[in-house]
Amino acid sequence: MRVFVTGATGYIGSAVVHELIDAGHQVVGLVRSDNSASKLKEVGAEAHRGDIDDLDSLRRGAAAVDGVIHLAFNHDFSNFAGALTADLHAVEAMGGALEGSGKPFVITTHNNGVAVENLVLSLAERGVRTSIIELCPSVHGEGDTGFVPRLINIAKTKGLSAYVEDGFNRWPAVHRLDAAYLYRLALEKAPAGSRLNGVADEGVPFRDIASVIGIHLNVPVVSISREEAEAHFGFLSTLAALDIPRSSAVTQELLGWHPMQPALISDLEQSHYYNN
Repeated sequence: MRVFVTGATGYIGSAVVHELIDAGHQVVGLVRSDNSASKLKEVGAEAHRGDIDDLDSLRRGAAAVDGVIHLAFNHDFSNFAGALTADLHAVEAMGGALEGSGKPFVITTHNNGVAVENLVLSLAERGVRTSIIELCPSVHGEGDTGFVPRLINIAKTKGLSAYVEDGFNRWPAVHRLDAAYLYRLALEKAPAGSRLNGVADEGVPFRDIASVIGIHLNVPVVSISREEAEAHFGFLSTLAALDIPRSSAVTQELLGWHPMQPALISDLEQSHYYNN
């Protein structure tokens, strides 16, 4: 299958590209720079010039392939509404190019991206085999730049690794390579209109995460109150206190997806999280 991938050189996207190529697919990746184009060519993928704001480029990319995996997203939390609007327009453009084709279109859901999700589900009724993957707060692995490295940096800066109250609130997690495997399976066989949970660890107690970080940084592991959380965690304070367990049992049964990579706590034991 010839597959158009947006966000192809990103943290998750690069893993998806490798997964697709290893499975015998051809990949065309959306790129904005010569450097990104070179990275794709080095792994055997083609480069397609453009970005998520260049709707004509997105239409051309989607129209020329057998399926699309959309991973690009502007993670500008200072203008999250604007990022969601740009994402909606990008999905409209690629979805329109695929309409009536029966081809697969896999997207990632983002918090409050209801309009995008509704559009994707409506495309399933217009001849596009759409599926929506919801990933975890922690998509971990080597090269991670998400929430866990931020927690590590906070612990380094503050000189302690904290959790909120009893710390038994749970985070779901998935390794980036398991996530990449899920994207491939969704592309290959997810039914139209599928909602898929990208979850391996259904709920890791936040206290356990803080404890591993504390041990590796040799700093105290302490409980803080909800009132103290904002001063300690900053914009992560709400997430640090949430109890958000999730299950992928239905997704695993539907697609035969079985996560095989290290779990979050095992991965946090590895040096790559503490080398910087």
